[in-house]
Amino acid sequence: MATWHVEMQRRGPGLLLRDILAGEDPDVAAVVDVIAHVSPDILLLTGFDWDLKLAAARALETRLATAGAGYPHLFALPSNAGLATGLDMDGDGRTGGPRDAQGYGWFAGQGAMVLLSRLPIDSVKVRDFSDLLWADLAWGRPPMVDGQPFPSPQAQAALRLSSTGHWDVPVILPDGGRLHLLCFAATTPVFDGPEDANGLRNHDEIALWSVYLDGGLGPPPEDAVVVMGNANLDTSDGEGRQTAIRDLIGHARLQDPRPHSAGGTEAAVAQGGANTGHAGDPALDTADWSDDPAPGNLRVSYVLPDRALTVTDAGVFWPVAGAPLRPLVEGEGLPRHRLVWVDLDVPG
Repeated sequence: MATWHVEMQRRGPGLLLRDILAGEDPDVAAVVDVIAHVSPDILLLTGFDWDLKLAAARALETRLATAGAGYPHLFALPSNAGLATGLDMDGDGRTGGPRDAQGYGWFAGQGAMVLLSRLPIDSVKVRDFSDLLWADLAWGRPPMVDGQPFPSPQAQAALRLSSTGHWDVPVILPDGGRLHLLCFAATTPVFDGPEDANGLRNHDEIALWSVYLDGGLGPPPEDAVVVMGNANLDTSDGEGRQTAIRDLIGHARLQDPRPHSAGGTEAAVAQGGANTGHAGDPALDTADWSDDPAPGNLRVSYVLPDRALTVTDAGVFWPVAGAPLRPLVEGEGLPRHRLVWVDLDVPG
């Protein structure tokens, strides 16, 4: 299985579908080629525009099937990304901007997520935590300024914790059992002010899965789980409240396969800049960001399987310079993030 923040968001509804159908966009072609090469059985794409009938996702799947990597089962729920609130959610005195939505976005569903699977999805048993109000969560830490909710009591009372979504999606295994995919994409912990609204939200979006597995949101799944998605947070480098991702990785039910690549190590050395001061292993990096002045390359996307599952292999798709597939990860406009995959032995 795999997750990838593909950055396939466009500036208006329907534009992603247009680009996929046109067949001329090099970014879309590169995404198709990478997925077809890795060919995971289960794939969570984050940073992918949502539409009501999943037309863009179905168009992408058609191209993947043509490339030999079809996915008969697609799943996505309406996203908080770009969902209008009518309130000033960032405290700039205006409404209607992308930061005034439940999650950053110019329109409903911009930069959402979609699940593609070769295993059937038990859609009746899906649990969606995306509408949980942040202020209602006893363990949450919404931002406060001078003892008052930021940016206003009204805005904070209306704000959902999930900037994109949090889904528990069971897939049906060959033996009839279930594997629960805990899918999410957290907000970035930067682009805010001294109130640290994004940093606090990022922390709590990641922490939600630890709370869920501990029974804090109702009974957790008895079947095996896999947490997967874009946490937007490195365990040791860059900005953010890193205890959240460390706690999740260290949860008693989960294991960290530490997917890695030679390309990540090569890039950190070649690009220098902020990478030279990083404490983490660059082989684990999943995003190739600006190195001067910051943040450098970071590990932000994760696949964390249940300890009950057997991991047989894991990696990050980041070919080294000169490799035949290297053009798929370099060039103007291509995703800055890398696909992260884990091979698992499951029942049946």
